[in-house]
Amino acid sequence: MDDRKSWRSKWIWAKPESAAVTASNELVYFRRSVRLEESEAYAFRIDVSADSHYRLYVNGEPVCTGPCRGDLKTHYYETVEAGKYLRPGDNVIAVKVLHYAYGSPRPEGVFFSPLGALILEGEVRSSEGELLESIVTDDQWEVMRDDAITFLSEDITCVGGPESVDGRLLPHGWEYSDYKATNQHKWEKTFIVKETESPYDGFMTPWQLTPRSIPLLFERLRPFKREMRREGDFLIEKGFPEKGSLCVEPRTEMAIELDAGELTTGNIRFVIEGGKGATIRFLGSESYETPEGKKGIRDDTEGKALRGYTETYQVAGLGGVEEIYETVLFRTFRFLRIEVMTGEEALTIRSVSYRETGYPLDVKASFECSDETLQPLWQISITTLQRCMHDNYFDCPYYEQLQYSMDTRLQILFTYAISGDDRLARKAIYDFHSSLMPNGMIQSRYPSVIQQVIPGFALYWIMIVHDHLLYYGDIAFASRFRPTIDAVLDWFERETGTDGLIGPSPKRYWSYVDWVKEWESRRGVPDTEGPLTVYNLMYVDALRKAADINRLSGRLDTANEYVARAARTEKAVRDTCWSEVKGLFRDGPNLELFSQHAQIWAILTGAAEPTIARQLANALMNDKSLAQVSYSMGYFLFRAQSAAGTYDEAYALWDMWKEQVDLHLTTWLEDPISQRSDCHAWGSVPLYDFTSEVLGLKPVATGYGRLRIEPKPGPLKWARGQAMAKDRLVRIDWKIEEGNFNLEVEGIGGIQAEIALPDGTVIDSDGVSDKLNFTCRVQ
Repeated sequence: MDDRKSWRSKWIWAKPESAAVTASNELVYFRRSVRLEESEAYAFRIDVSADSHYRLYVNGEPVCTGPCRGDLKTHYYETVEAGKYLRPGDNVIAVKVLHYAYGSPRPEGVFFSPLGALILEGEVRSSEGELLESIVTDDQWEVMRDDAITFLSEDITCVGGPESVDGRLLPHGWEYSDYKATNQHKWEKTFIVKETESPYDGFMTPWQLTPRSIPLLFERLRPFKREMRREGDFLIEKGFPEKGSLCVEPRTEMAIELDAGELTTGNIRFVIEGGKGATIRFLGSESYETPEGKKGIRDDTEGKALRGYTETYQVAGLGGVEEIYETVLFRTFRFLRIEVMTGEEALTIRSVSYRETGYPLDVKASFECSDETLQPLWQISITTLQRCMHDNYFDCPYYEQLQYSMDTRLQILFTYAISGDDRLARKAIYDFHSSLMPNGMIQSRYPSVIQQVIPGFALYWIMIVHDHLLYYGDIAFASRFRPTIDAVLDWFERETGTDGLIGPSPKRYWSYVDWVKEWESRRGVPDTEGPLTVYNLMYVDALRKAADINRLSGRLDTANEYVARAARTEKAVRDTCWSEVKGLFRDGPNLELFSQHAQIWAILTGAAEPTIARQLANALMNDKSLAQVSYSMGYFLFRAQSAAGTYDEAYALWDMWKEQVDLHLTTWLEDPISQRSDCHAWGSVPLYDFTSEVLGLKPVATGYGRLRIEPKPGPLKWARGQAMAKDRLVRIDWKIEEGNFNLEVEGIGGIQAEIALPDGTVIDSDGVSDKLNFTCRVQ
């Protein structure tokens, strides 16, 4: 994460009007003109960053947004190539920067300093490489504060604040080279906030610049797909909302509701004409709801309304010139309600669209099978994962937009399976490492301005580091995080009592396990003040994974110590938490409460020997007296069935996902209890299970140095698809015909592989052939 770039630019801002530290959010516009002579082509490399959020334009074309989310120790900058936007003659580089302030509406996941600031450095070169223009941020830029946009307070989300905008005060066209300022808009010279650091005195600015470590977010304009319902009189041209326009006569009120076709993330955008004095109000929502908050079938409008924040745009009315308004930040929505109140002039809405955005997830995997009811689960899972990938993994894009380590571990594994891309995963690992506190604990969500600790989530982070080592074999990368792993495990060790169990976490922390109906009053925590079986078994698992990391990186003594700790804690769980009467693991010692969660982790850690593991696996499927897992733990329920050798029974679990399909959801729910969020990627389990269990591809040695293909047919007659093994795409095609299981594998040439067939036969591939066929008898 070190940056050795030497910056010539200065941090600039608008001259402070009063106090240096603002009490509310500030939106500031920057412009810099450049005149270029004739050239066949230009190269224009730009390095740019700001505090807290920016959008960069060249000649009116949106180039990128940023900066990538970091923290007070790591401030990212973006590098972009913008030569295609330049032309001979006058050009303008324009940047819109939003600076957040304490106490004002803002995303909880974005850090900010007390000062707003922009830094930009660019070089324009000819097609032959000749330097034509060098551009830096200094006191020669034009700057203007915005007084048109107000960010409204939030009470149900924490993602940045809805907008109330007076379009009459906006500097329309400011990002174009032919813009002419009016008397209404006062542009001034910029104010230098900070010089860049001196290499000799060691003093640092609030912004420790580091190159962006992940790709730029994609952006593409998308139309809404259909009209849901309307109120009032107005004219619609054929094809609206995908094409055509909407016309509202003077002194008219109307409303229309649109469907994007699926839950999505994007900046909402209006192109309008005329309508001076009109007001447009709009509201983006995940779902239709009853007055009591019941959602049901998501696109059923009967007796329901859309819930969310209402935003407002006052139309300027620019005569015959189109007026464009786009929200500063992206919104999460499936449905959009638009209300229009016109004044003395008719209003034409030329288009209602959105600038869809997110991480550029390149899906390379595919899946098909004989059960057509499973097929929708694949695409919904991809959509859900995509919506929760931006410049961090997000728990949910609508309510929080925060990166939690439990959610993130699952999202990372899903990403590995379908794309092989580990760049966002590497950033997430670094992010949580950066959240380390003096007592050895890391934060449960990060980056986050408001600190939160869920001790079990620190263990998930250790698992994430181990997963990356297993899938990618980057020992040097994993080794970098050994000190933080040691600190976390030391924190848990200090919590160990005389009975060998780690005790309850301090009351200032939240010992969350899962959203479970029986634990609802305790917000996802089993009903005990003592040690938790699940946390102790997760500690065992994390210790063993940490031992692997240390052994592979040469710290054998530490590895042996962690193995010994794991054995001690596992024995303590068996001695104090096993119920001979019930044949199950309790949720804690001397506690007659039982959950699926305790049995799952007993299977996964080996605390339950094979015979007992199969017994527990049976209870997981049939004992409804156990507290049941929600979607967040669904992944581990499948893993327990696989580890116990009873995966065929797990096919019945897909009913939890099929029920959501029947509700016309396009992304997976957060949990079955509150059903707060309609998009939570910990539910995208099909991406892992369809590739890793049904098709059967898994790593055996670190970095996929050896892989295993072990299809689990269950009730299926055939399945085929492709899955990622690090950087290679493996095709797997199997079918059952007349009692024969036929398997075809392609894409494993040059790698050691073992093929496990349903009859128990295990075959080592020759490590040479790229395409292999196998057959066995099945009952």
